[in-house]
Amino acid sequence: MTPELRSAVEKGLAWLAAHQAEDGSYGSMSHYGPHVGLTGLAGLAFLSDGNTPGRGRYGQAVDNCVSFVVAHGSESGLLAAETSHGPMYGHGFATLFLAEVYGMTDRPDVRETLRRAVRLVATTQNDEGGWRYQPVRADADISVTICQIMALRAARNAGIYVDKAVIDNAVQYVRQSQNPDGGFRYMLSSGGSAFARSAAGVAALQYAGIYTGEEIERGLQYLLRFTPPKDQTVGHYFYGHYYAAQAMYLAGDEYWQTWFPAAREELLGLQDPEGFWRGQAGNEYGTSMALIILQMPNRLLPIFQK
Repeated sequence: MTPELRSAVEKGLAWLAAHQAEDGSYGSMSHYGPHVGLTGLAGLAFLSDGNTPGRGRYGQAVDNCVSFVVAHGSESGLLAAETSHGPMYGHGFATLFLAEVYGMTDRPDVRETLRRAVRLVATTQNDEGGWRYQPVRADADISVTICQIMALRAARNAGIYVDKAVIDNAVQYVRQSQNPDGGFRYMLSSGGSAFARSAAGVAALQYAGIYTGEEIERGLQYLLRFTPPKDQTVGHYFYGHYYAAQAMYLAGDEYWQTWFPAAREELLGLQDPEGFWRGQAGNEYGTSMALIILQMPNRLLPIFQK
């Protein structure tokens, strides 16, 4: 946590807080509109600074995020605003956020929404063991699947019941998605290896409880090919670095001490003077993702604690 990093984080958090909508949401500055997933990611960025609902410099911003996500829960368990596109992405990020909040606060309203959200994840897992854009048991891809695995892990850590069979089936799906080069394909039926999906694949195995082994080592070695500085036009830049940072952190000091300083310097160089980061899904998304990555050394999010 260098002085330059702390300064960048301060500017980023201030920008994010200043651009929260009145209803507590994020996404209005993107083509998505108010979005539970983007709101959940922004909430995680504030939590990473040590804020909790109603407490801390940005405690009110966190509380507003919680209120928006809870208000957009449904009886089925799906967390989605009216503008949601590919709702299982947003559902996964929003469920992760609620799980982290519930683990810190034990709020009954959050628990009930979280319990229903976890139930939806469990009941929409397809026969391959994964998930896709829509909450149906049709097909699956590695990118949406990691969002659900991470949400389930956080919920279980917070005391919400998760059927072990769901995790076991997800692990099987992720393992089958790995290519001989150590990277991961997008779907079982097609796709070569790429940075973002491979970072998601390694992290998925780790959050399912697999921290060592040949598949982890091959995956990490593949990711090291993308150690910054690299061309920022790499597909799904922030999404990939979000999971790569987690994978390297969970892999231990040897990997983390190589990866994080390089990623930190690259991200600091990409920050706009106003304090935000430009992301593929909008500035709120890019800023939230960058802040989560840069604040990982704080170790304040339960999901990141080893």
